[in-house]
Amino acid sequence: MSEEEDSLISALPGLARIAASTWWHTTEFWVGTSVRAGRRLVRAAVNGESPAVLVEDARDAIRGYARELLNLADEPGRATTAQDNGNLTLRERGEELLRRSADVGYEEDAHPAYDRILSELAPDEGRILRLLAIEGPQPSVDVRAGLPMVTQLVAPGLTMIGAEAGTRYGERVPAYLNNLYRLGLIWFSREPLEPHAYQVLEAQPDVLAALRRGRQGKTVRRSIHLTPFGQDFCETCLPLHTAELDKLPGAIVPPGDPGPPQARIVGEELAAAPTPHRGSPPS
Repeated sequence: MSEEEDSLISALPGLARIAASTWWHTTEFWVGTSVRAGRRLVRAAVNGESPAVLVEDARDAIRGYARELLNLADEPGRATTAQDNGNLTLRERGEELLRRSADVGYEEDAHPAYDRILSELAPDEGRILRLLAIEGPQPSVDVRAGLPMVTQLVAPGLTMIGAEAGTRYGERVPAYLNNLYRLGLIWFSREPLEPHAYQVLEAQPDVLAALRRGRQGKTVRRSIHLTPFGQDFCETCLPLHTAELDKLPGAIVPPGDPGPPQARIVGEELAAAPTPHRGSPPS
């Protein structure tokens, strides 16, 4: 018998032990997974949890157990899930949240969503928020046309917020307002402001053109406000009452260039006023 055959025969007991150990750990893994899944199903049925939450928890659990079995490290850049964080389910995380709420020693400087919101805002949106926080609600108008009882929307959400805030990209104001609404920072009210707040807005070229397009056109006055959540966000995250922003130099306009519409002065000469932008229709 050759040395190679001798080595193979001597290695057989070790290979058998490895195979048996692998079989045992695999069986243990699937039995444990089945037991945990059964417990999870019973608890979900008792607590009335939604199927979507249950599926998400099960997927995270199986992924975590499999990686633990194979002794694999997390993939680079992979977000930490509830199962990675102490094997907590969504319901258990909720229980921990309520536990912290009952802890008189627990302190929270700001809403935990503010950090994420700041990463989802454009600089121009910061200007819009600061305008609303300092100057208050801003006017907007819908232009409708038709008979008194049957009207048709001609131009929704005309506003001068982009001009008043000094946004750099005035054409993006509708998208800015949609994003701020999505984040829960502003809301579109059907209630009007004081009548004088609409004098300059209703004399803008876009508003007048929309009135001419429709038969018997008229404006419907709306307004745009910060939500309480948005007000607290602005007071917490934005420099509202400091002198730093007032000291910033203005945009440099080349000689002979009138500048973008939002850089023009809104004053007595309405022809030089900025063109209003279309915002989101009121809810």
